[in-house]
Amino acid sequence: MIKSKYYLFLSILLVFAFIPNAEEPVDRDLVNQIRTIALEKSQVENLSHNITDYIGPRLSGSTNLRRARAWTTEKFAEWGLTNIKQDPYGEFGRGWNVKKQYIAMTEPYYQQLIATPKAWTDGTNGPVSSEVVMIQAETLEDLDKYKGKLKGKIVMMPTTLAVTTSFEPDARRWTDEQLEAFANPQPSEGQRGGGARDPEFMQRMQLQRQIAVAANELFLAEGAALRITGTRGNFGTVFHSAGGSYSTDKKATMPELEMSIEHFGRIQRLIENGKTVKLEAEVQVEWLDDDYQGYNVLADIEGTDPALKDQIVILGAHIDSWHAGSGANDNGAGVVVMMEAMRILKELGVEPRRTIRIALWGEEEQGLYGSRGYISKYVADRQSFEKKEQWDKISAYYNIDNGSGKIRGINLQGIEALAPIFSAWFEPFADLGASTISLRSVGSTDHVAFNAVGVPGFQFIQDPIDYGRGYHTNMDLYERLQLDDMKQMAAIVASMVIHTANRDEMLPRNPWGEDQ
Repeated sequence: MIKSKYYLFLSILLVFAFIPNAEEPVDRDLVNQIRTIALEKSQVENLSHNITDYIGPRLSGSTNLRRARAWTTEKFAEWGLTNIKQDPYGEFGRGWNVKKQYIAMTEPYYQQLIATPKAWTDGTNGPVSSEVVMIQAETLEDLDKYKGKLKGKIVMMPTTLAVTTSFEPDARRWTDEQLEAFANPQPSEGQRGGGARDPEFMQRMQLQRQIAVAANELFLAEGAALRITGTRGNFGTVFHSAGGSYSTDKKATMPELEMSIEHFGRIQRLIENGKTVKLEAEVQVEWLDDDYQGYNVLADIEGTDPALKDQIVILGAHIDSWHAGSGANDNGAGVVVMMEAMRILKELGVEPRRTIRIALWGEEEQGLYGSRGYISKYVADRQSFEKKEQWDKISAYYNIDNGSGKIRGINLQGIEALAPIFSAWFEPFADLGASTISLRSVGSTDHVAFNAVGVPGFQFIQDPIDYGRGYHTNMDLYERLQLDDMKQMAAIVASMVIHTANRDEMLPRNPWGEDQ
């Protein structure tokens, strides 16, 4: 009996001796090669110059967005990627280009002004020169007194926006304490301030919205030449938006310029103090009605393992931007980093077991159109829970859309089983400041489309730098990019992607649909 126990114990020892190490494997030689190319032989600077300075703003549906799609597909072909295509996902709507914009104050003195057209608004009918009419309306009835007085006029309504002085640094990085908080979030203390909103406040907001809509209808009906609107921001920064629609119904819109708050405030104060202000302006726009489709740019490094090559690892970023700057941090940085990661892997001649796919999404700014279109076409229907051909083929989707600040870690979107895997993969980059693994779920960009159908989609933790100050503005330009940080980002993304592609199993995921 004692002898049999001895042999049983020995057998157990032998079994454990041959169990593979439970720690997630890391190909350190490959990581070192990736780091060398990313940090010492980078093309981030050249790619950034082309996507921002050369191609410029990439508003959804615009000519420049078409140019960006063409340029990226040419690059992918140059690098030897396969299955390259501009893939239509469905209808988006009308394209719109700014052909000319000019505005200046001519009385009480000449001063050129900082402003940009609201997206998808009509242009002026040639040059305009007019005294500015300040529309004062606290009720809908107050608008009636302006009927018959606005034809050919430049109009504006007072704003309560004002320049604020900030005593915070222009740029910042996450501190060790903040990263520790991301990695170890405290239990929720519940909703604060979650009571019912002040009914009077809600009524005031509703009335203001009604007045704004009615005023715009009045300006259009009366034949006003141009509307000027003030925006938030400091030092000439214009946070821009849409004033019309890309819908194919082709309704006329009010020509409208958004103006820096400093220049708008000067005009408002002059008028409120009884001075006459005259402006001259001209806005020319072009509507594109030849192709209403939206597109994503796709390209692959094809998998080589017969059993796994039909599975996919996707890395992506949205290629569209707003129109006044050049979309540098939102999201030229993401496009460049993901392109550079693919270039690095091609230069190394990797032969991944799974297929690696880059996706440059269209029309993210209007509601994740591109990524959601891809999901609907190839992956799943999030309403009906219908699973399509790629649903169980995508191991992971990695996204960049928080500017050009370096990667400090990754958010797991609540998938706890990923923690030891990603911790192992990030360990070789601890010396570059990236090691935080957080269970947090974050939103607001294209990985959300994947998570919505149960496919693991991830957004990296990035240093914010000055991202919130510049995105969606006329100052989102090349100069705002952190090029050295982007090199670090490309190294990490390339490593994460190839390790995901070469792993024996797909990454764990949370249940979805009928599996929940």
